[in-house]
Parts: sequence; structure tokens; C-alpha cells
Amino acid sequence: MFKRVLIANRGEIAVRVIRACRELGVETVAVYSEADRTALHVQYADYAYPIGPSPSAESYLVIDKIIEVAQKSGAEAIHPGYGFLSERAAFARACQEAGVTFIGPTPEAIEQMGDKVTARGIMQQANVPVVPGTDVLGAEDEVVAAAREIGFPVMFKASAGGGGKGMRLVSAEDEVVSALRGVRSEAKSSFGDDRMYMEKFVEKPRHVEVQVLADTYGHTLHLYERECSLQRRHQKVIEEAPSTAISPEVREQMGRVAVEAARAVNYVGAGTVEFLVDAHQNFYFLEMNTRIQVEHPVTELVTGVDLVKAQIEVAAGEHLAVQQDEIKQRGWAIECRIYAEDPARDFFPSPGRIQVLRTPGGSGIRDDSGVYEGWEVPIFYDPMISKLCTHGSTRQEAIQRMLRALQEYTVEGIITNIPFHRWALQHPRFIQGDLDTGFIPQEYHGLAFEEDALHQEVLLSAAALAAYHKDQTVQRSQPDSAGGRVSAWRSKGWREGLR
Repeated sequence: MFKRVLIANRGEIAVRVIRACRELGVETVAVYSEADRTALHVQYADYAYPIGPSPSAESYLVIDKIIEVAQKSGAEAIHPGYGFLSERAAFARACQEAGVTFIGPTPEAIEQMGDKVTARGIMQQANVPVVPGTDVLGAEDEVVAAAREIGFPVMFKASAGGGGKGMRLVSAEDEVVSALRGVRSEAKSSFGDDRMYMEKFVEKPRHVEVQVLADTYGHTLHLYERECSLQRRHQKVIEEAPSTAISPEVREQMGRVAVEAARAVNYVGAGTVEFLVDAHQNFYFLEMNTRIQVEHPVTELVTGVDLVKAQIEVAAGEHLAVQQDEIKQRGWAIECRIYAEDPARDFFPSPGRIQVLRTPGGSGIRDDSGVYEGWEVPIFYDPMISKLCTHGSTRQEAIQRMLRALQEYTVEGIITNIPFHRWALQHPRFIQGDLDTGFIPQEYHGLAFEEDALHQEVLLSAAALAAYHKDQTVQRSQPDSAGGRVSAWRSKGWREGLR
């Protein structure tokens, strides 16, 4: 096992990895931008090093800075979390060249699955079902002809896309050229790559993904599926496991196909094979995420497998600790992503200082968070502040437990999407499990509660406490001899307490 691991990320996922490392007896190194100097992951880690200004392009996305800190701190491995550099083959390759273990798949697997056109071809060769579509699109007149042949509606997708960007639905022939130009421009600005491909649009699709794990000894297994159909602007907001969409027979079939997909690229570590599922339970390969997923806790809750610890163990050269026949789904789990955003104003980001924070507890509750009371939610990054999960013996119990937890969850000083989650979980279609990726656009038309009163209350609360918090600072830990900082855990004898 490694002695020391660097986490090349921030927020709740950095805290999550630190906790897994601590259970394995592994020291941790955090990196932080100027905006994150007092962040929770910085305080939790054994060591912390600055890596630059607040914008991620000048800090968390700079490969050379991350590698430099790894070498300076003595970290033997780097966990990329999700987002940022987690699916950059260049980063995985830079780790190899620096003699640092990348906790994830090989650069080659990342490249193969990161290019959506290449991934489609590999899946077709592996007999994994894919949505009818094209290779890289060419001239506009050829695209029009191809769309006509496939049949409308169709979906344009960026070959290098991800995170819901570089996608455009086209319903008629006269929309093709303008949509293609627009989405190509978006792909170029987002990914530096304007290559596009086209797929037949599956009507009322459900987004169901399968978690896979693989070690370096050729053992690959699946941990069943997650339902991720509740999305806004192609971004997931509520996930659950298992899915209400598929039968036990289809569940087993999807698991086997996901394992074959992973084996097709000699995958190592934790990954997710994503599928679109139609109304007849036909499923089609969508993409593979070559990293840990945001929604991994729901799989952990229903299977009992710690996916992050498994990632680290596999990267350290250990065999998978479980076999396929040992993995069972137990009960039901739901995850609500708690964002600093305003559901009454089209989910507009709501950065600011968290004046009051009270998180829910009790049986079957898990809250993966990267914030604390007094923390300033920065404007530079994704506004997710926590992932609230519940587990119950049945779906109904998990839903009721989540509604209770959301009622207990108190955040003042910023606006959050907690009211939206309460609305969604009480919607008749959600209760019945009647979901598809169009659920939010179809059903959500704003909230019926007194929005103006809510906003006024938040603003008054923030103003009343602003003076008190103005001069308050979070306690800094002391510099160490290597130029980083030793955490308060370490300076207060936390590690010594384990000896």
C-alpha cells in the first residue's frame, strides 16, 4: 500500500478520498487554489500545498503544478477525483513519466473511451449495442443527407464531449445546418475539438449506468446499475440504485455487457458504462466515464463496497477484494445533489458565505460535503456543496427518509436547490418511478412556494450576520519545512493518537 497519496481535486470528492486514505492508513496531500486556502479538504489532509490563482485553468488544471507538488511532498500516487484532470490522458501519462502512480485506468483506455467516435467503434467490435449513428461528420450537405437517412429526431454530439456540453437535439431537416454550426462552435470553445458525430435520438430515454471495477490481474466485475434520468441541461441532479426501469433479466444482461465493454479496453480501476434505455428495455451504449462518478455513494450503499478504497487498493497492485457472486443489491438508495443555486430562477448559481449550516442525521443518512458553516462558496467552480444520500429497505422508505432529511437540512446565507428536491421527490411521476431524461423540462415550471419571501429572508439573514463574520477567519495550519502546510489534524496529534 502507498504511504502517501496526493488528491488532485477539491470539495467533497477530495474529502471523500482523504477519508478513504485515512481508513487505509495512508497519508494525504491536498492541493489548493487561492479561493480554497481555507477549504475543508485543505484542513482534513495531512499536508496541503498551494498551486496558484483561483481560476481552475491556473491551478487545478495545470498538470505541471500537480506533478511538482507530488514530487515535492513525496506522494507516491495521485487520485484525480472526478472532473478537472480525471479524464485527461495527458495527466495520466505525465504521472507515469514522473514515476507517480495514477489512481485510475491507463492513458490508452482514457483516450479510447474519451473520444466518443472511437469508443463507438470499439463497442461495436465488442458486440456492445450502440445507438444507430455515424462516424465523424463531414460537410454540411453530407450531414443533412445522413440525418435524413437515420430519421429525425437526431442528436449531434461532440466527439470529445462530456458533462452535458457539445450536444444538440435536431427535430427537423431545416434545423440541421444552423444546429451543426452552433454545436461545433460550442465544442471548439469547450474542448478545443469541433469534431461531431450524430446519433438517432431515443424517444423518452432513461439514463441507466453500470458501475464496474477491474484490477491489474484481469479480474473485472460489475456492481449493478444506477438510475440517473433526472437531469437538467444534461446534468444529473438526483440518482438512485437500483433502477425502476429494468427487469432482473435485463439487469444481469446490462452487467455482463458493461464488463465486456471494460474488458475491450483493458480497463483498470473504477469506471462507469452509461446506457440509454428505451420504453421496451432495449439498452444502448452511451459512453464510459473513466473515473469515479459523482453518484458513486448510492452504489456503495446498496452493495456495501467502498469504491474509492477499491480504486486505491487496485492501483497499489492488490487483487479485487470481492468476487462477482458476492456482490448483491440490498435495499434502495437515493442521492440528491445539493447545489448553491436558485431553483426559482432557472437554477442560477448562488455563491456566497454559508452563515448557518445544519446537516441531517439519523438512520440511513449519508451527507458527503466539502463545506462548513462560515465557508464562502466561490464563484470559480461547480456550485455543488454536498451529496445527500439515504438508504432504506424499500424505495418508499428511501424516499420518505430523504424527504425527512431535506426538511432537516438548513443552509442560510446562500440559496440552495433543496426546495426543488422536495418538489421532485413528491411528484407523482417520481413516486411511481415513471422517469426519463425529459422529466425536469416537462414537469418543472418553477416552485409554488413564496419565492419573494424566501429571497428576502435569505438576504436579511446574510446582512444581519455579515458584520459578525467580516473579521472572522478560519484557523490556518502551520507551514512545514517542505513549503506546504501541516493540517490541524496532524498538529493536534491526530496521527499520533493512532499509534
